[in-house]
Amino acid sequence: MAAAKGQTRQIISENNISSVADVYSLLKESFKGILQGLMEAELDASLGYQKNQKGDLATSNKRDGHFPKALKSQYGEFQLDVPRGRNGDFGPKLIPKYQRDISGIEE
Repeated sequence: MAAAKGQTRQIISENNISSVADVYSLLKESFKGILQGLMEAELDASLGYQKNQKGDLATSNKRDGHFPKALKSQYGEFQLDVPRGRNGDFGPKLIPKYQRDISGIEE
């Protein structure tokens, strides 16, 4: 899904992009945000409910914060906040435990 020229111009002006380094910085932050959202969605699927939407669901496993994980990608190094469940049995599939180099994941 390609962005329209108007959207691209708006992104450039809103983010003060004036160099290739600025573009990589924006891609890095966008990539980090997408990965963070995917990890949260993975925990939602594992628990069976979305954040703050538990309702009457009977489960002993709940969200239990996040832990930092340093990652390396083609966009450089950054930190992701990996969500965790109270029972400790949540094992993300997108970025498995102990994996730190995700350089090939972009493809």
